[in-house]
Amino acid sequence: MRTTRRAALLLPLAMPAVAQEWPTRTIRFVVPYPPGGPTDLVGRVAAAALPVPAMVENRAGASGAIGAGEVARAAPDGTTFMVNASAHVIVPHLQPQPFDPIGDFTPVTELAKVPLVVVVPAASPIRDVAGLLAAARARPLTYASSSIGGAPHLAGELFKLLGRVDLTHVPYRGSGPALTDLLADRVNVMFDSLASSAGHIREGRLRALAVSTAQRLPEHPDWPTVAEAGVPGYEITTWYGLWGPKGLPPAVAARMQAALARGLAQGEHAARLAAMGAIRTVPPPEEFARFVQAEFDRWGRLVREAGIKGE
Repeated sequence: MRTTRRAALLLPLAMPAVAQEWPTRTIRFVVPYPPGGPTDLVGRVAAAALPVPAMVENRAGASGAIGAGEVARAAPDGTTFMVNASAHVIVPHLQPQPFDPIGDFTPVTELAKVPLVVVVPAASPIRDVAGLLAAARARPLTYASSSIGGAPHLAGELFKLLGRVDLTHVPYRGSGPALTDLLADRVNVMFDSLASSAGHIREGRLRALAVSTAQRLPEHPDWPTVAEAGVPGYEITTWYGLWGPKGLPPAVAARMQAALARGLAQGEHAARLAAMGAIRTVPPPEEFARFVQAEFDRWGRLVREAGIKGE
């Protein structure tokens, strides 16, 4: 009994020791999508904001399952983390996954929230949400997304449901390839993260019709919300977070969150996030864990109620 009591007394001292020793090797941020998309961009800003060596590895495929599965199987030694979007808690409601999105990972922190923007090619005759609704009722239209089950996918499905129109979903392996086809006018519209579309909008290659948030964005006050532009009740955003494998020591998760909170608040990194339209968050691990569970439940309800199917 004396040994058990002593071990219990030493445990609080051991946990800070783990945090003090971490990290001992280069940190890997696994992004389960190709380079160039919003998840990749946010991951690279986060990696650069750390005070220790960190590298981003893109492990794309299977709607994020390949990269996520790699992290789920990794040793919880504080060297391997996953940067993923809200798709991590959406895709499992649409198709079976080779892991438990809640039980096989350790939530570390949310990195940022990013509004979605409805975009069409600059040469498109569609100039606003009313025009998009009218066009969709007149002829078959397609919408691109970065993956099955990501927020851009559900944004399109929500638009179909609330706008009472039909759009054909065309999923891609990342936002970059989807934007390539949108810019080439091979698909008609995209509900894209502002992080990945902003540059094309600034340079006049894409036209922004509306934003997905409840209120207009202070940076773009001339862009209406989808709700005020003709689809009442419409609201959706995407968010990006950091997870470790199951069993990651709480002290390591806390230290990583603290390092990111400091680093992402610094001028250069904060400016890079702002340029993407991202709102920096970086809550403590416990708060992020509660948020992840709530989002998992919320998206599950939406998928069931809207009858959304995986492809």
